[in-house]
Amino acid sequence: MKIKKTHLVFLIFFSVLLIDQILKIWIKTNMFIGQEYHILGDWFILHFTENEGMAFGMSFGGNWGKLFLSLFRVVAIGGLFWYIFKLIKEGVQTGYLVCITLITAGATGNLIDSAFYGLVFNDSSYQIATFLPEGGGYASFLHGHVVDMFYFPIINGHWPQWIPFIGGDDFQFFRPVFNIADASITTGILTLIVFFRKTAMLELNDKNAENEEEKIN
Repeated sequence: MKIKKTHLVFLIFFSVLLIDQILKIWIKTNMFIGQEYHILGDWFILHFTENEGMAFGMSFGGNWGKLFLSLFRVVAIGGLFWYIFKLIKEGVQTGYLVCITLITAGATGNLIDSAFYGLVFNDSSYQIATFLPEGGGYASFLHGHVVDMFYFPIINGHWPQWIPFIGGDDFQFFRPVFNIADASITTGILTLIVFFRKTAMLELNDKNAENEEEKIN
C-alpha cells in the first residue's frame, strides 16, 4: 500500500525527533560533561558535551547570541513547516520532501534542547543531571544547551609543514561532536545538493516569480 506524503512526513519527523530526544535524555541523565565511552576503539566514541545551539558544537555570541539563535530557529522551523505542506499540495517529488522534513526534524530536535533542557535539568558539570531538580534547572527558557554525543576521530595526524599558518599543527578527522538532530540536518542538506539541486532551483524560481507577480498586482 502506498503511503500518503503527509503520513510519510509525520513518520519521518517524529521518528527522528523521538530517537534524538531519547538518546539525549539518556546521555543527560547517565553521564556528566566530558565523560565518554569507546564504542569502536578510538574511532567511535560516545562523548558527552553541550553547546549553545549551533550544529557540531559551535557557539554563537553569549546569552544574547543564544537568545537570537533560539528565536531564529523558532521562526525558521515555522517557515519550514509551512513550506512542507505547500510542497505536499503541489505534489513535489517525495525525495525532495523527505530532505526538507529531515532538516525540519533536526532543527526541531535541537530547539527542544535550547528551549526546555535548561528548565527541566540541572547542570551536568562534574555530576550527572537529574530531571526536575528541587533547586530548578540550570538556565531560563530558550537558554538551554544542546546535548551532543557522537565523536568520530577517525584520522589523527599533523598538517604538512609546507602548508602556510597551519603547517605542523595537529589534524583530526572528524573533530566535531554531534547528535542525531545534526546528522538529520546534514543528511537532508547534502542529499538536496547532490540529488535535488534542480528541484530546489525550480522552487526558488517559482517563489521569485510569485513575488514579482505580487509586486505587479
